[in-house]
Amino acid sequence: MEELQKIVNTFQQTQVQPNVSLEPQLCSLISLAVLTTLGSSCSLKQQVEDALEQGVTAEQMVEAVMQTTPYVGYPRVMDALQLVEEVLRQKGIELPQSQSTVQPDTRLQKGLEAQYAIFGRQTIDHNRSTAPEELKHIQDALSAYCFGDFYTRDTLELSTRELLTFCTLCALGGCESQLKAHIAGNLQVGNRRPVLIDAVTWCMPMIGFPRTLNAIAAINEIAKE
Repeated sequence: MEELQKIVNTFQQTQVQPNVSLEPQLCSLISLAVLTTLGSSCSLKQQVEDALEQGVTAEQMVEAVMQTTPYVGYPRVMDALQLVEEVLRQKGIELPQSQSTVQPDTRLQKGLEAQYAIFGRQTIDHNRSTAPEELKHIQDALSAYCFGDFYTRDTLELSTRELLTFCTLCALGGCESQLKAHIAGNLQVGNRRPVLIDAVTWCMPMIGFPRTLNAIAAINEIAKE
């Protein structure tokens, strides 16, 4: 294990970090989201400690982990949150309060507003209006749950949440259609091609080369600038 760690450390220090210009705190949030996606508890625990050293707040860490929920499913995120909270307690850090900004009767509308900001009103309204009757509840769930319950939360900006979603989808693999949509979404909220390339580069040691190259192919298709 020590030999592998040495190889990985060299890779990160010589070929990853020098090619990434993202802020260290943002890199930490990306790592937390990706490690949650991968279900890597051992690495996630170390990343929580590293993030604290980088000045990432407990609220930011929890939100980065929670942002992955609609994509990886709640069981994996619950496991990750339990680990994050365990480290915070050990460090004597108070657990964050709720960052929710929606109510049961506002989550759908607020989610739609977030979708409009990321993908454009025309695209979202078209998807909703053309959905078969038997699938309209899926469109409502997507708007209210994925975007209403998570994208509207405090602490992280919309552009940060959308970048974390992009990295989560890169780590998942096999969902290139959604990945391409969120590449377009990232462009819409100001995360241009260099930011996406930096994010993928940062993710590379964690997600491996096949998923890295698939993500780059998607970037090249959607963000050609």
